[in-house]
Amino acid sequence: METRPYATERRIHSLADENFMASTLSQTPPTEPPPPPGPRRGPLLALLVTMRPKQWIKNLLLFAGLLFTLDQGHSSSEFQRAALGFVLFCALSSVVYLVNDLADRESDRRHPKKRRRPIAAGELSPQAALVAAVALGVCGAIFSFLLSFRFGLVALTYLLLTFSYSFRLKHVVLVDVLALAAGFVLRAVAGAVVIGVSISVWLILCTLMLALFLGLSKRRAELVATRQAGTTGTRRILEDYSPEMLDQMIVIVTSSCLMSYALYAAASPAAGRHPYLMATIPFVVYGIFRYLYLMHRHSLGESPDAVLLEDRPMLVNVLLWGLTTALIVTHVFQRLLHLLPR
Repeated sequence: METRPYATERRIHSLADENFMASTLSQTPPTEPPPPPGPRRGPLLALLVTMRPKQWIKNLLLFAGLLFTLDQGHSSSEFQRAALGFVLFCALSSVVYLVNDLADRESDRRHPKKRRRPIAAGELSPQAALVAAVALGVCGAIFSFLLSFRFGLVALTYLLLTFSYSFRLKHVVLVDVLALAAGFVLRAVAGAVVIGVSISVWLILCTLMLALFLGLSKRRAELVATRQAGTTGTRRILEDYSPEMLDQMIVIVTSSCLMSYALYAAASPAAGRHPYLMATIPFVVYGIFRYLYLMHRHSLGESPDAVLLEDRPMLVNVLLWGLTTALIVTHVFQRLLHLLPR
């Protein structure tokens, strides 16, 4: 039978052990979530996924200059140059995605969605990603200058901007969104340069406002998704934002975007040549409102390309806008109206 002092000493040691274990557990960092179950992707498929083919849809902005100047009678070679410019920008943007995933692989592993990316999941080695990025970057830059010296300058500026964004600018509050918007503007400028048409201030203004809207919506969706998942440390810049502040910015940019396009369609020199451009305004209004609806009601907006490709009403709306614009610019819309009975 144990004596009271000995029993008391044992209880003291037991409590000390429990406190030590609790302290140790509290200081131990939480383990990173394991990669999602499922078959591993092969190297080629992993490389293709890292190049982000879905995001190439952003490069369709290169055709904006061609779309709004269809009445100028472009030759087949100019259509080919526009298509080649699109391919080159897809290659250059893939370089940035490869380098970005390579640099962010550690933080991506702590993100609820980005941990599925091939480099973060260990399906694509950093060495292979680096080799592919260098090859695509060198070839893309060379062929861009061969296509057109001015186009090559714009493409090189885009490449430098996106690298600056990946390594520095995305960590600076507000500048990160402005850098994203500048990338969209450079795409539109490149599309005008490659076919030799003048760069309209309306093209730059409307593209800038739309890009700011998408960029701010993306930040808001990322912030909400991170808070809902309870993850921290994935994007330090998100700590400088709040949903309320982003909502105020989105309201301002949404109004500016709609007003810019409405003024372009109603009061620009292009509107003087094509008065029926005002018929495209409802498509733009619906597209902006639909995007806001999907962002607030379905927590989308983190990937604008996914919204466009996966939301059928949005996709149909964009296609109808493009078709209507082409019919108006080529004066087919007017001729169709004249065929209607009076």
